Amino acid sequence: MADHIAILYRVVNGFAEGDDRHDLMQEVMLAVWHAIPRFRAESKPTTFLYRVSHNAALSWQRTRHNYRRCVEQAAIFAEIDVQSDHMPSHDPRLDDLYAAIRRLPELDRSLILLSLDDVTYAEMAVIHGLSESNVGVRLNRIKQRLTKEMEKHHELR
Repeated sequence: MADHIAILYRVVNGFAEGDDRHDLMQEVMLAVWHAIPRFRAESKPTTFLYRVSHNAALSWQRTRHNYRRCVEQAAIFAEIDVQSDHMPSHDPRLDDLYAAIRRLPELDRSLILLSLDDVTYAEMAVIHGLSESNVGVRLNRIKQRLTKEMEKHHELR
């Protein structure tokens, strides 16, 4: 996993912000750890890693409200500080881009993150069970939407 930790950081940054990133990273790493025995080498290891990490992030996203409430309650009872942030710092423009990505629907978010990691359309199609042409069309629309949002955001500054 150490060879591909950057992939995990990018997935986590695309789905969570602030304190949630640390929690999601733990969930993603645990999901990868549990999934390793199921890897059958029918695809590249990175494709498998993307699939597992994106699915874990999507599942976490669906349940994050309950998860956050549980973490906050546990912090109160354990009297621990949950505000540590071990993620590397970024350029503010990159933070703005990740914020815009987090506002996308789940599947679109996953596709653009894979695209930013130079994953091929074929691999994205396998990861999400889509056709390659569907991946291409979706990515073009996502990029147009993100471009408009980033332009609008920078006009407001």
